[in-house]
Amino acid sequence: MTQIKIVIKIVEELRTKIHSQELRSSYFATVQDYYQFYIDLLMQLHKKQPSQGYDAQALQASEHARARSLLELLNEANADLRQGIEPKLLSQERNLQQQLDTLEKSRIQLLSGNRTPAQIQALEIENETVLEQYQQVQAKIRATSPRYAALTQPQPLSLTQIQQQVLDEDTLLLEYSLGEKRSYLWVVTNKNMTSYELPKRADIEAAVQKFRQEITTPYLRHSPSIDVLSQLILSPVAQQLRKKRLVIVSDGALQYVPFAALNTPSLSGSSKYEPLLLNHEVITLPSASTLAILRREHKERKSPPKTLVVLADPIFSNNDERLRGKVQLSRPLGLESNLDSLALTRTAIDSDISFERLRFTRQEAEEILSLVPANQSKQAVDFTASRATATSKELSQYRIIHFATHGILNSKHPELSGIVLSLFDEQGRPQNGFLRLHDVFNLNLQAELVVLSACKTGLGEEVKGEGLVGLTRGFMYAGSPRVVVSLWSVDDQATAELMKIFYKNMLQIGLKPAAALRAAQIEIWRNQKYAAPYYWAAFTLQGEWN
Repeated sequence: MTQIKIVIKIVEELRTKIHSQELRSSYFATVQDYYQFYIDLLMQLHKKQPSQGYDAQALQASEHARARSLLELLNEANADLRQGIEPKLLSQERNLQQQLDTLEKSRIQLLSGNRTPAQIQALEIENETVLEQYQQVQAKIRATSPRYAALTQPQPLSLTQIQQQVLDEDTLLLEYSLGEKRSYLWVVTNKNMTSYELPKRADIEAAVQKFRQEITTPYLRHSPSIDVLSQLILSPVAQQLRKKRLVIVSDGALQYVPFAALNTPSLSGSSKYEPLLLNHEVITLPSASTLAILRREHKERKSPPKTLVVLADPIFSNNDERLRGKVQLSRPLGLESNLDSLALTRTAIDSDISFERLRFTRQEAEEILSLVPANQSKQAVDFTASRATATSKELSQYRIIHFATHGILNSKHPELSGIVLSLFDEQGRPQNGFLRLHDVFNLNLQAELVVLSACKTGLGEEVKGEGLVGLTRGFMYAGSPRVVVSLWSVDDQATAELMKIFYKNMLQIGLKPAAALRAAQIEIWRNQKYAAPYYWAAFTLQGEWN
């Protein structure tokens, strides 16, 4: 026990000396086995001596092992790290940002015409090189920033702190840790904690894979895989769930699971399907400690003066009817029209830019904006649904920011994941319409909620110890304590319907975002046309539920 504590102490000291967030995350990923060993050791000691509090120590070790870079990013979010920095370094940062923007424009032009694999590969290599240089400059800014030097390293919470700072009477924390030989689940209320041993990681991963295959099938309302996974990860705590709010801190493959779609544990094995959301509000968190930081950072903040801004229905193709009669300076994208298809999904392939227009995003925008007075809202559609709008200072005036468009996922380089906005200006000229993760980190928002009504916006590269590195952390860093994201390619029409109900619940009935999303998903589930989890379960709220 003493030796592993010494090893972890060394790990903790070493990681604080790395100023690059990317390198720090990479290093932390390589040492996760030490934390897993420590957690397993503590839990095995707990089995032998249950009254000694080893399970509470294991929970704290689990918090130490996850989302540490995110914790630190959120801690520094309100500190102006560039104050007092050498102008030359800031100039280098701006120059590299401009280079990334130029490369993005080149990529759009290349992919919209005849291109060879060699050309695409050369552009990708150049992009990766510039991105690496950009990250190095940011590391130098952190290393030399007086504000950064003054920041204390935020420490993950203990069990008592989680109970006092995160949980309330109506909320249950379920924190998972997947291990090679066995996995663990800690169930925490604001007064007590219980812990459980679960099957090994490989068994849970296999169940998740089958679950994901079946739940993303549009016509499958209930399947054995839902029951199997529910049995594996929820049945031990069936009696404790009652009707409490469930806050899920998942691990590994479980991060791809919409817990709201799992079957109520007591029904597993029967033919009846009652999704977990019928009795529970479900929220996901990267770690329990993350929420404490989010609450601290937003405690003193004033609410923005306006209510809602919606960016929707951008121009993706120069074949778009909205560009008729305009001067078009680019080659056609070779996009099949098929615009009347109702089976469109809000998905995109990052190796191409052939995006179909999502007609229901226009309807979605109009219906949710109709719930807000005109002087409290902004509609950014067509050409104004642009990267320029998304990165403007004007967005900081709104409590809710809603994107309804295509999402792109780059698992290899999560910082290149993002959302797709208008790829053409009003003259038909190609423009950079990609809002990438590194762009999101540079936003300065005052939003209380960001909704990414697009595909796979909750996903990213899974980095050991950091979870899914994607858009959620970007928008949290940019200033939003809660983000609604999706876990797979969602149906355009069903999503528009879900969002309309979600916003009515928030803006007319007055429900808080987490409760509003749950009520909307239940209503969609009860609609026979959209009863399959594929249509309603993809969206999840991450962050603050209050």
